[in-house]
Amino acid sequence: MSGGVDSSVTAALCKEAGYDVVGITLQLYDHGQATARKGACCAGQDIHDARRVADRIGIPHYVLDYESRFRDAVVDDFADAYLRGETPVPCIRCNQTVKFRDLLATAKDLGAAALATGHYVRRAVGPGGPELRNAADDSRDQSYFLFATTREQLDFLRFPLGGLPKPAVRAHAERLGLPVAAKPDSQDICFVPNGDYRRVIERLRPDARVPGEIVDLSGRVLGRHDGVIGFTIGQRKGLGLGGEGGGETEPRYVVRLDPARARVVVGPRDALACHALTVKELNWLGADTIPPEGLEVMAKIRNTAPATPARLFAGEDGWATVRFDQPEFGVSPGQACVFYDGDRVLGGGWIVEAESAAAA
Repeated sequence: MSGGVDSSVTAALCKEAGYDVVGITLQLYDHGQATARKGACCAGQDIHDARRVADRIGIPHYVLDYESRFRDAVVDDFADAYLRGETPVPCIRCNQTVKFRDLLATAKDLGAAALATGHYVRRAVGPGGPELRNAADDSRDQSYFLFATTREQLDFLRFPLGGLPKPAVRAHAERLGLPVAAKPDSQDICFVPNGDYRRVIERLRPDARVPGEIVDLSGRVLGRHDGVIGFTIGQRKGLGLGGEGGGETEPRYVVRLDPARARVVVGPRDALACHALTVKELNWLGADTIPPEGLEVMAKIRNTAPATPARLFAGEDGWATVRFDQPEFGVSPGQACVFYDGDRVLGGGWIVEAESAAAA
């Protein structure tokens, strides 16, 4: 129970259905203004809200201190990823580690029969066991963030909101008299105050900002920057180049980051075209193994991107290669690539390298 409307309704619906429900809230972080920031979760007011909901529906409520686990598995990983020139997805790491590994183990230790969450995703039981599927409401679907969920975890997890649109969830909250019925949804990254992730990184890694050069694909210096952590693949605005570069008018984009040399490489949009990519830590939820000739899938390179046709080839030790039917743009190491067959999540992995025109 994060203190938001989704997890609150989940708990209330489970209670209404006659289950013996225990509410668990995780204390994940506490750094000043972040605990009171509108749109945050898992700290300060949100813990208070979760307790009020538990009191309202008549269930026991416990707060578990997971701050050290959260920092080790999520926050430190987030900072280090940016130093490597990657663009991390901390919400996936949080689900993968703190929630569906640590909290799930705690739930089992407590003798629970299942762990229910407020995620917008569906769990279905197929011929081979539990399957992970898109939410019925595509606009709320969170399956991208849950690709790392294992088969064993799926067997224990339940997602009561997966078949509901958001307005129906709020209607349930009002019907059940929950004090968070009108509470806004959480926004951005929970542990980043005011959305300024660079400040968080600098606090965690004081030597993070290393000035360097902004160069084009040929290595020609176009300008300077005060730290690679301020840039992401595909970024167009905020490069600070102005009219430099020989009067060129074609828009420039960040196409590659080179932290070892403190370089930001920019180029035209075409240089962002990605024909193939490599992933690590492949989590496979498909019914069959991936054949040597590859498997046709729909692949999504970020949560906000549409899934596009691709062929997936399995490698060794959790590595895999994805080849797109048509080029994808703005593929960034550190993001996830998630694979689908219709509305079923087949699995996914962490993007390590993109094969693109800029790689030459």
